[in-house]
Amino acid sequence: MITNDTLAHNPFLAPFGTPHDTVPFDRIRTEHYEPALREGIRRQLAEIDAITSNPEEPTFGNTIEAYEHSGRLLETVSNVFGNLHSAETNDEMERLAQVLMPLLSEHSNNISLNPQLFARIKHVYEHTDRASLTTEQQTLLEETYQGFVRHGADLQGEARDRYRELCQELSLLTLKFSENNLKETNDYQLVLTDRDQLAGLPDSVVEAAAETTREKGLAEGWTFTLQAPSYVPFMQYAANRDLRHKLYLAYNTKCTHPDNGCSNLDIVKQIANDHLELARLMGYRDYADYVLRHRMAQDSTHVYRLLEQLLEAYTPAARREVAEVEALARELEGDDFILMPWDWSYYSQKLKDRKYRLNDEMLRPYFELSRVKEGVFGLATRLYGLTFRKNPDIPVYHKDVDAYEVFDRDGSFLAVFYADFHPRAGKRSGAWMTSYKGQWIDPQTGENSRPHVSIVMNFTKPTQDKPALLTFSEVETFLHEFGHSLHGMLANTTYESLSGTNVYWDFVELPSQFMENFATERDFLHTFARHYQTDEPIPDELVQRIKDSANFNVAYACLRQVSFGLLDMAWYTRTEPFEGDVEAYEKQAWAQAQVLPSVPGTCMSVQFSHIFAGGYSAGYYSYKWAEVLDADAFALFRQKGIFSPEAAASFRDNILSKGGTEHPMTLYKRFRGQEPTIDALLIRNGIKKEK
Repeated sequence: MITNDTLAHNPFLAPFGTPHDTVPFDRIRTEHYEPALREGIRRQLAEIDAITSNPEEPTFGNTIEAYEHSGRLLETVSNVFGNLHSAETNDEMERLAQVLMPLLSEHSNNISLNPQLFARIKHVYEHTDRASLTTEQQTLLEETYQGFVRHGADLQGEARDRYRELCQELSLLTLKFSENNLKETNDYQLVLTDRDQLAGLPDSVVEAAAETTREKGLAEGWTFTLQAPSYVPFMQYAANRDLRHKLYLAYNTKCTHPDNGCSNLDIVKQIANDHLELARLMGYRDYADYVLRHRMAQDSTHVYRLLEQLLEAYTPAARREVAEVEALARELEGDDFILMPWDWSYYSQKLKDRKYRLNDEMLRPYFELSRVKEGVFGLATRLYGLTFRKNPDIPVYHKDVDAYEVFDRDGSFLAVFYADFHPRAGKRSGAWMTSYKGQWIDPQTGENSRPHVSIVMNFTKPTQDKPALLTFSEVETFLHEFGHSLHGMLANTTYESLSGTNVYWDFVELPSQFMENFATERDFLHTFARHYQTDEPIPDELVQRIKDSANFNVAYACLRQVSFGLLDMAWYTRTEPFEGDVEAYEKQAWAQAQVLPSVPGTCMSVQFSHIFAGGYSAGYYSYKWAEVLDADAFALFRQKGIFSPEAAASFRDNILSKGGTEHPMTLYKRFRGQEPTIDALLIRNGIKKEK
């Protein structure tokens, strides 16, 4: 029972008293979330009631802006809980999520299906002279009205009731999907006690496995897990094919076993079918049709056109790449050797070693984490004039997390930036950017309320003998997520719902993928890449090999992304409920993009969190869509110089600071001077020659 005394001692409900009003993680306990969230709901409903009971004629100010600024407490509590549920969860948090997620879903529906509120919004939408509004105000009005329509405001009777039920179901289903995936990932371990089984593995990987053994309290041996820093190098370097096969099957059959309570097979069907039913309720042919109306792509025809263009351009090269890897495998293992998926990374790495004399272990010593941070922060300084200062007085939610104050070129405070680099049991796999507080301008004081953003990753951990030495891929991931964080930190809009990464989903990856381009640039690498023991800068010869190998197996990698896009679209362009075999459907959906043998029993859909528990349902194509944009955008930097102040200022002013205040193509053309084409991507990948 929630009492006044409970609320009085809740850190969410008192002034934080922290630097920049940051979240007081050190004072928050699990028992604080539910009462604070319920109080946040109560307060926002009171704010909504004040809007709907206003006797004055609905206006942009008393309705649209008033709604925009409602729910601050609820947003804070739900942001903190949601972020920690992904980055630092435990059994108690998992149980609480089963209570809070439906509450949030119900509250969201209570607002979007409030007839009095929608009537006022609709009145403003239909009776306001657009010329009297700023461009950003026009966008906010359009987004608010369309957002309510897309969330069922026009539904009546049974359709409205069913919409509520579907939202509740989806809230619980996506939560369960994620929990199953995390549990399966955390529960698996491959413990090796025979040193001969470690053949081929670099010392750094062996040391990390020994460290994992110690962390898990095991008596002896080397422990490998399904976390990326363990799984990826094992598949890349382990000479024992049977063990690669074993680990591959463990990873790719996650959430397919009905007998262990973690199967997502039925959940996948339910999520896909609920999305279809929801879309049909809203008057759309399928869920992709519903989603894509609010994307740059506009409809599934344009998505498939992009995927088909990529298939046509990259498939011949991908087949040549596979043939070359298989030829090497047969040279080493015999003419009857058949290259299987668990062999791909291993023999690809051997081919890369042979062609470019380059591998992760050669590069790791130059990518010590603290130096990489200096390089990435320094890039932001050079491009945008930003300064990062670590502040130990800012509370964090785990000892591995660092908090920084970020200052602009003129010395003014810009943002708080959290960085969380290493895997642990309470953190889901992958890498992501998120925020604890958005950016907006306070309507009463005119103060520009600055954002608090975070990047969360699962990078190689330090061992007893070595600091954290990153792979080149991890450096690229750092740049990617940092690009998202710049989109948040440099936000400069009036309204929070339009600031930072609140943009069309197929535009949101542009700032992140754009930053990855710097990873292969000599002038950038020379700003930070020094040997962690000798302090020698990375040799130009190694940098050249990085550049030369940048397109190694690029066509295969492209088809892999296309296959995920095809799978996503297959699930969400369905016009009839699915009751078939998930694995069989998956293999048919992406067959045209597969260039390695199919493995019975494996299934991607059941662990494909992006499209079944994230925001990428009918949107996974966005990565390739944005890659077209980022290649085209970086082509301008190549023309003007990769650190060009002019190009950087334009990118900041027209893309990073503007959020979703205007249509993304309008913003992009203002930056670039033209619409993007696929040509820059094809040239960058070596598929097409530059004229």
